[in-house]
Amino acid sequence: MLASFWFCLFVFTALAGCSDEGSVYKARLTGATMGTSYSITLVTNEPISDSDSLQRDVDEALRQLNQQMSTYIDNSEINTLKTSPVDQWISISKPVAEVLGMSLLVSDWSHGAFDVTLRPLIDLWGFGPTQTDDQIPEQSEIHRILQEVGYEHIQLDEKNLKVLRTAAVDMDFSAVAKGYGVDVVASLLEQKGLNNYLVEIGGEIRLKGHNPKRQDWRVAVERPQAGLGQRIYKAIPLTDKAIATSGDYRNYFEQNGQRYSHTIDPRTGKPVVHNLASVTVIHSSAAMADALATAFNVMGAEEARLLANSKEIAAFFIIKQENGFIELSSEAFKPYLAAAQALQ
Repeated sequence: MLASFWFCLFVFTALAGCSDEGSVYKARLTGATMGTSYSITLVTNEPISDSDSLQRDVDEALRQLNQQMSTYIDNSEINTLKTSPVDQWISISKPVAEVLGMSLLVSDWSHGAFDVTLRPLIDLWGFGPTQTDDQIPEQSEIHRILQEVGYEHIQLDEKNLKVLRTAAVDMDFSAVAKGYGVDVVASLLEQKGLNNYLVEIGGEIRLKGHNPKRQDWRVAVERPQAGLGQRIYKAIPLTDKAIATSGDYRNYFEQNGQRYSHTIDPRTGKPVVHNLASVTVIHSSAAMADALATAFNVMGAEEARLLANSKEIAAFFIIKQENGFIELSSEAFKPYLAAAQALQ
């Protein structure tokens, strides 16, 4: 299950100002979606003529996406799929096909550390739509539910927008849907000729162009320590990319002195147990960054870094040790660290 994380954004506050390069205007749209909130910052050379119309278009795009992918809406497309016949090709929407295609790819890369059929385990641990008190399932029940999980039971015909389940698996897109929503909104903005933006949904971010200071946007990775307000760990200049963070330092429960993460390992049916506090991924797609961050968080830093290096993925790991935190990064992330260092 994907956790939602605080993020810090260096967004400059001048709404309009004259400079040698002309006026710069900033507009901000906010709203609710997918059980969280969204925020859009736009930078333009002239005021947006109809921001209300733009907001309606954004809200409608996200409403449609929620109707397709929410596990909380009874008649959503994903909830309808779970009642469809097994061993029969079922027509699906293009967004569901795209999200499922990315999810299955990340599942293959991570050897099952990421799995969209995880939903029964999420529900078993009380992290689903009908959340329960913190209870530890019996091992026998975990073993039984594991028989109902497995991405290998899904076949996708992305070209013809069809899916076939070879077993009665139940899907959950919560680890990628917010990132995909960011991509949908970003595409909508670009279609309208808006090419300097920051789009954020529930902590997943995509940026393009420049901020109001005509510089690259700056995004800060938060210091992962429970009980604290926002603490900046690294401030990274970024543009024309997406960034997502996954970790369990805020979303967990404790029972009898044992800490249980809200991140479930599909391979064991249990919360992850390792010292990886958070992982941040930079990618061209917010949906892929979202899915990869979740997969890496399940895998742990060493295994995840090997995969990130093999696929040339920019990933940054913060690892908790007895005396504090240490950092680890993939090769593709090192240029971003160098750029962050240059800001200091």
